[in-house]
Order: sequence, then structure tokens, then C-alpha cells
Amino acid sequence: MAQTVGIKDVARLAGVSVGTVSNVLNRPDKVAERTRVRVRAVIDELGFVRSETARQLRVGTSRILAILVLDMANPFFVAVAKGAERAAREAGLGVMLCNSASSSAEEAEYLSLFAEQRVRGVLVTPADETGRNMRDFARRQIPYVHVDRAVSQALGCSVSVDDVAGGTLAVRHLLAAGHRSVTYISGPKQLAQCRDRRTGALAALREGGLPDDALRQVEAARLDVASGIDAGARLLGLPERPTAVFCANDLLALGVLQAMYGAGVDVPGDVSIIGYDDIEFAAAAVVPLTSVRQPAERMGRTAAEMLMEETGLEAEHHSHRAVVLQPELVVRSSTRRLD
Repeated sequence: MAQTVGIKDVARLAGVSVGTVSNVLNRPDKVAERTRVRVRAVIDELGFVRSETARQLRVGTSRILAILVLDMANPFFVAVAKGAERAAREAGLGVMLCNSASSSAEEAEYLSLFAEQRVRGVLVTPADETGRNMRDFARRQIPYVHVDRAVSQALGCSVSVDDVAGGTLAVRHLLAAGHRSVTYISGPKQLAQCRDRRTGALAALREGGLPDDALRQVEAARLDVASGIDAGARLLGLPERPTAVFCANDLLALGVLQAMYGAGVDVPGDVSIIGYDDIEFAAAAVVPLTSVRQPAERMGRTAAEMLMEETGLEAEHHSHRAVVLQPELVVRSSTRRLD
């Protein structure tokens, strides 16, 4: 087994003190350029990698932010993580990206891991609707920010999108196109986002003078394409096929679109379909998808910046706040006005 190269080895070969090597690594502005170049050359020659654990023990803080999302297969969460990572990297921090798979048990395991690793802070989209996991984690004294979930400021910082407004935008668009009933393809009912988008859809119906039962609902097992295909097959089996379908996210909508396309149903001629998130694939679908856009990268960046504020030099002056971003309707070819 190769022997680990330490900071003392670098100092000895470079002919400098251990403190000088430490300054080159952590405070390079305090070291003369000629010395800095020599030490860096020795670091490269020896293949020295500093120990983050040792550094953390010495200075008491980690350079790692953890990001825990519901589903890394969903491009929406990829975009959220991308925004957070960019903000972290600009601040000289790294990220640890993890996927709870919408499982409360897996979420609890990851939160325990973050505590063991003493990460600098956590960005989390909670899977546990009871809030128990986050209450337990709060005892660890590690800052965290809720992402894509609005919470009371007493529970911490949060960055979310107004999903009620998003649901209203979607169904208002369908009503303006002449539809008088809408089928809502929801994800798991325990997800607040799905419930809020339905609330917004009902608000649009009431605004248009229509009863609540003008919104029919089909619940999908997951927020993915396969579940959308299954939901689409169920719609095809109905005695009266809906003319308008609003899906809780774009992956469901793409699955419904695939089911309709495979059955020879014309979209949007026979049925209009609208999704939610406006992921990159929405515009590239066989029928470009109308969608409610969430500013996903901005959400991730904002959450990371809030977390860094809470863990930075001004942390003692930090106060929790809730940032609510606004969605935007993006109209494409999958919806049209009824004849």
C-alpha cells in the first residue's frame, strides 16, 4: 500500500515550514509568489491531497453543502441542484447531492449521514410530510433550507414556487380555450405540491363560474413518465374521453402524450395537454408541451445563498425568511382552442 503524503513531506521537500504550506493552501495571499510557486510544484510532484477531515477539525467548519432531493431522475430537481451547485462553487464550497426517492426512511438515513459528516448545511425537499425527520435533524444544530416547499419561518428558511398560482394559470388557460371540464393527473396525494396545484385548478374553475366537479382527478403512483403512460391508458378507457388534461408535472404529461400518440389520439386536436415545471424535454416532445414554468435553477441558487448567509460570518444576524417565487405559463403546441 502506498504511503500517504502529508503536509510535513511537502514542507520538507519545498524547504519551507509547515505553516507556510498551510498558508499556500488556505491563505495564498500571505505567501510570496516565488515561494507559492515552489510549494505548488512540490504539491503536484508528490500528489499531495489535503485532508478535509483534518481541516474541519482545525477550523471547525466544513466546506460541503448537502442537497437532498425527492427524485434525481426528474430534470426539475437536476436544475435545482445545478443552481445550488453554481452558487456553492462561487463561494468556494463543494456539494454532496443525494436522492431520497420520496422515501421518509431514506431521507432520515441521509440526514443522519449529513450530521455524521458535519456538513456546513443542507438544502432539502422533504419527503416526510409529518416533519418529524426535520425536527429530529434540527437538534443537530446544522442549518438547513427547505427547497420547493413553503414552511413557517419558525421552522427555518424556505424557497418555493406559488403552486396554487401555477395550477390557476394552467386551468385558466384551458378554460380560455373553451374547455368546460378538466382532468387533473395528480402525483401521490401526500405531496404538498400536487395538492397545491389542484387547489389552484379549482380556483380557476370557480373563477370561471364552474363547479368543483368540473375537475376530475386521476392519481398517479409516481411523478414519472411510466405513471403518465398508465394514467393516459386509464383516460383512453373512459366512456367519455376528456378534452383537456392538466398534469402535476411534465414527466406525467409526457407519459400521457405518449399514450395518446400511441393510440392515434390527436394532441391537441382531440385532447389538450398541459404540464408543470417546463423541463428541457417539454419543448422537445413530439408535440411541444404547454407547461407552467418553475424557475428551478433560480430556486436552487437562492436556497444555497440563503444557507450560506446562515452559515457565514454574519450568521448571528441571520433571520429566517420564506421566499416565494412566481410561476409562468409557457404556451406551446399541446393545447389549442376548441372548435
